[in-house]
Amino acid sequence: MMKILFLCTGNSCRSQMAEGWARALKAEAFEAYSAGVVKHGLNPLAVKAMAESGVDIAGHESNTVDELPVTEFDYVITLCGHANENCPFFPGKVRRVHAGFDDPPALAKGVASDEEALVHYRRVRDEIREYVLGLPEALESEG
Repeated sequence: MMKILFLCTGNSCRSQMAEGWARALKAEAFEAYSAGVVKHGLNPLAVKAMAESGVDIAGHESNTVDELPVTEFDYVITLCGHANENCPFFPGKVRRVHAGFDDPPALAKGVASDEEALVHYRRVRDEIREYVLGLPEALESEG
């Protein structure tokens, strides 16, 4: 089965959402993992936004690539510019793909409430869902 790693800066939000969607929507198509260039911990608003859509990521842990149980991937999908620019080296036949999404915590900085912040998390959650729905076919057509 194809193995896909979703990589972001801190493995706290976007990569966690992508892994959650992939496991919920595409478990028969590939094994999904997520990691960060560094480890920031699981973002509670990401957990809440995903739960609103029926996907429970509360049990996920924030990991770096070195902490993953798998070392060989078919695809590494970077979800932010920082991860794309600082993506670690992966041996073997791995293909890297960049699919950038806005950073909900950055967008929500300075808002007055969690409810205002969730507007940003929900939008990015839904964009990531649409991206994951196109996998793995979209990856196979990219080259």
